[in-house]
Amino acid sequence: MPKMQSINQNTLSNALPNFRSWGVILRSLLLVNSMVLLLAIAEASSWQNIAERMIDISALLQPVLLLSLLLLFMLNPWLERLTYKQGTTVVLLLAMTVTLMIYHFGGQLFVYSIAHGYFYSGRNALLGSAIAGLLLVYFRFRVCVPSPVLDEARLQALQARIRPHFLFNTINAVLGIMRADPKRAETALEDMADLFRMAMAHDGDLVPVRQEVALARQYLALEQLRLGDRLKVNWYTENMPDDALLPPLILQPLLENAVYHGIEPLAKGGFVDIKLYRNDNEIHCEMYNPRQEQGSHHVGNKMALRNIRERLALQFNADASYTVEIGKNFYRVHIKLPYVKESPQSHPFRDKGKVKTLA
Repeated sequence: MPKMQSINQNTLSNALPNFRSWGVILRSLLLVNSMVLLLAIAEASSWQNIAERMIDISALLQPVLLLSLLLLFMLNPWLERLTYKQGTTVVLLLAMTVTLMIYHFGGQLFVYSIAHGYFYSGRNALLGSAIAGLLLVYFRFRVCVPSPVLDEARLQALQARIRPHFLFNTINAVLGIMRADPKRAETALEDMADLFRMAMAHDGDLVPVRQEVALARQYLALEQLRLGDRLKVNWYTENMPDDALLPPLILQPLLENAVYHGIEPLAKGGFVDIKLYRNDNEIHCEMYNPRQEQGSHHVGNKMALRNIRERLALQFNADASYTVEIGKNFYRVHIKLPYVKESPQSHPFRDKGKVKTLA
């Protein structure tokens, strides 16, 4: 069965907000009082009645809010040591307890503004807990709101991170033939220099498919110097439009994974199949390689593959998918992303600022 890999970068935060932060305190006061205003407007019978309703509601809510924030301020170091679920439970129970405590021990403050009784007591306790829960949800999702500046910086960092990884593994491939065949190693070093000129030839976050395929072929040529006839490659690119754009260095890490974990452990080698094609407004990249079920001599840290998933998520969010299917003797990767076309008036090596349009 195919194993789906999530590429959503906006993972939910597993930490409670810092209740000693003035930003958290002020936002809590602002949000809760905004809720009070909306509730007062909803319950008021006239414009003059809005202020009366706000005073009635605030008579209980403001002491509960202020005391809860004070207690959370004091308990914050202890809450930081709890898991998110444990901390959430403590915060909700604290809000409920403070509401009940002020409701029952507030003396005559609420006699004329709030009805009394077990029903109203339980209702107010649940409302206090619900408001605390809404605030926690707000602060949890707030850290997941994508920032264009942060996303751009993160994308650049991911692209910069994969180049050293690419360099080190390519050098290792050349070193593999250095002693056995120095002449071939010299040729490989020249090919490697050409390869890195190609890898560094772009400034944008997407490159033409022809450039990505050329770089991948150059890498495979280096690996074939090392592995010889054990490495066989089938390219299927006839259904890939020339104007399609892909994230840079997306094929090479997949090929590296196929060679090191699929072909190299097999005494007789095998075929790597690469399919690039368009289907409606989607671009598909499929890569297949044989695998040895046990005894692979390369464990790998899978950094490059995680890098690809993160970059796809940053560039395309939920519009891209990354599927891995692992069989008894094969490994298949299927990447799907939107069809982004190269602008006809721009050239990838002449114009640094490429204009891209979605198909």
